[in-house]
Amino acid sequence: MILAENVTKRFDDILALDNVSAEIRDGSVFGLIGSNGAGKSTFLRLLAGILSPDNGTLAIDGGTVFENLAVKRRCFYISDEQFFFPGCSPEELKNYYKAYYPGFDEGRWKQLMQAFGLDLRRKVRTFSKGMKKQVSVICGVCSGADYLFCDETFDGLDPVMRQAVKSLFAQDVADRGLTPVIASHNLRELEDICDHVGLLHRGGILFSRDLDEMRLGIHKLQVIFSGGGEDAVFHRIRVLSREQRGSLHTLVVRGTAEDIQREFHALQPMFFEMLPLTLEEIFISETEVAGYDVKKLIL
Repeated sequence: MILAENVTKRFDDILALDNVSAEIRDGSVFGLIGSNGAGKSTFLRLLAGILSPDNGTLAIDGGTVFENLAVKRRCFYISDEQFFFPGCSPEELKNYYKAYYPGFDEGRWKQLMQAFGLDLRRKVRTFSKGMKKQVSVICGVCSGADYLFCDETFDGLDPVMRQAVKSLFAQDVADRGLTPVIASHNLRELEDICDHVGLLHRGGILFSRDLDEMRLGIHKLQVIFSGGGEDAVFHRIRVLSREQRGSLHTLVVRGTAEDIQREFHALQPMFFEMLPLTLEEIFISETEVAGYDVKKLIL
């Protein structure tokens, strides 16, 4: 488990992280959302032990990360700005990681490199941005690390490769309890893989929730009322957002599905439907209640 408590990090007069506290459970896929400059990359570098916090504590399974080789060997960091040794090939990169990670799976690495169509002996510097990300992801999942820290990992990947990478993450989460922490500024990239999401804003975590719990208590409805009475139901149901186009009302409401259906069906509407909420819609509703406009914080 990853536990951050009141973590603060400054770079001269820039406050990159401001008293960040977060708990990331083993085997979960944690999405770290935020606009550019929100502190996502800084937080991942702290998790990977590249940086040390100025204040607060950051621990993985009870052990501090910075300058702790035993903990670092359980973590793999994929940066947004890819760096590789000058002139190295994927095979040479693999040999480097094998020396650092005792559980590196060379057989699986070769199989995945072949499946992704990547040349083992070609210089990595000649690869496209997306191909370099693929090499890093393959090395990460084959390293045997328990924690995978990904900074904008899907950036530069085409839609097919994005899905392939998500499938790799999901497979390792299910098979061996891998814990990916994925930073992105795009909610749509994360909604089909993450089970827990935190929103970073101006160096602090504004919001951190389990997606399943959020979806249980918030619902999207479309309804056409038949004979009035809608004002009464609006007083009994907590409406987070409301949009009307002609006679069709689109609502986002809080409460249990059973209570909501009972209240609206009692009015005998001409039309009533409960729709699935996207991650973006959930965040917009939750953060607007807290006084923030998430649409201004993230893309």
